[in-house]
Amino acid sequence: MAGSLGDLGGLLRQAQKMQRQMADLQEELGKRKFEGKAGGGAVKAVVSGNRKLLELKINPDAIDPEEAELLEDLILAAVNEALKAAEETSQKEMQGLSGGMGLPGMM
Repeated sequence: MAGSLGDLGGLLRQAQKMQRQMADLQEELGKRKFEGKAGGGAVKAVVSGNRKLLELKINPDAIDPEEAELLEDLILAAVNEALKAAEETSQKEMQGLSGGMGLPGMM
């Protein structure tokens, strides 16, 4: 029985360490920037690892009142590409930290 409690204590310490590492990684990811482009670079979006839009650049040549709908689509595509890059990086790095264990509440 004593051996079981020792194993449990070690497991809890390991889980706490992993939780601290994940919190540190989430903080670090939040400071990083991810970029998405659309229309051959006519629209560029930059998001944080916390998935907040930080920057949106539109090439003046892409602004045509007759084609507002196209510009809207390019903006959506660029923002979504940047958000996807942030999400994929976050998932990849979190899985690397957890060893792919898929622990609940750790993402």
